[in-house]
Amino acid sequence: MPRGYAFSRILQSLVTLVLVSLVVFAGLRALPGDPAVALAGPEADDAAIEQIRHSYGLDQPLPVQYATWLGRAVRGDFGESATTGLPIGEIILGRIPVTLELAVLSLLFAALVGLAAGVVSAVRRGGPLDWLGNGLSLFGLSIPNFWLGLMCVLVFAVWLGVLPASGFVPFTESPWENLERMVLPAFVLGSGLAAVLMRQMRSSMLDSLGSDYVRTARAKGAGEWRVVGVHGLRNSLITVMTILGLQLGALISGAVVTEQIFVLPGFGKLMVDSVFTRDFPVIQAAVLVTAAGYIAVNLAVDLLYSVVDPRIRVRGGAR
Repeated sequence: MPRGYAFSRILQSLVTLVLVSLVVFAGLRALPGDPAVALAGPEADDAAIEQIRHSYGLDQPLPVQYATWLGRAVRGDFGESATTGLPIGEIILGRIPVTLELAVLSLLFAALVGLAAGVVSAVRRGGPLDWLGNGLSLFGLSIPNFWLGLMCVLVFAVWLGVLPASGFVPFTESPWENLERMVLPAFVLGSGLAAVLMRQMRSSMLDSLGSDYVRTARAKGAGEWRVVGVHGLRNSLITVMTILGLQLGALISGAVVTEQIFVLPGFGKLMVDSVFTRDFPVIQAAVLVTAAGYIAVNLAVDLLYSVVDPRIRVRGGAR
């Protein structure tokens, strides 16, 4: 991978992150009402409000507030929660593992089901498996997460009683109970992504299987599994990787709803609770961390392009 391209993409990501931090900071300041009054509570007097404004630096000019907040955020210091008084960094670190586990399990489910169904549907184009795959993908795209989550709780937890309805057990305490409580949330969150991957994989595989190099491989006597698995699948993954990176935003937004339904103490639930309690410092930090994660994943996808498909030419050289 050319170093110039990698350096350029990293620099673009850093600039994007700075712009996002500016939008987050300005957006919260643009909300109606005085943040100091919201933090102090409706029963606070003027002296208490002024003390809150001074403690959080709200009495300083906006450029100074932004520079101070960004400088502390770079060092991992997001201040303290307005409702609990705990360091925001510790709160976020305590919630991120839950959401990361949910995201990893959801991505694993979506990749296994979506990619496999897309390949089978493309190979068996026009057959019963293709119709079944397209029908299931349409179902996954049409059903909202909140409805599917409620139906899963009703069927598997209430009617059948085979899985718990809510709650979370750390993997270090009990791996089996942890997986039992994460199966339904991972299925609900990953179903929509699996449908997107299936449709995209089917389209990419059809293009690859109809290309000249696939016809040449077949003319040379290559087996069908080798044609599909090596020549077709590998050259179809580049588009799927792009979709997977772009779908991270939908995965994060879906995690907010999923964690609320299954009462998972994750990052999404933290954001929702902070909005309801008007905990502006936590909201600000949570949105910035979410944006940083989204940018990091898209950067990783861009850097992996030339690894997956060596035909790609990037600035600074070629493989």
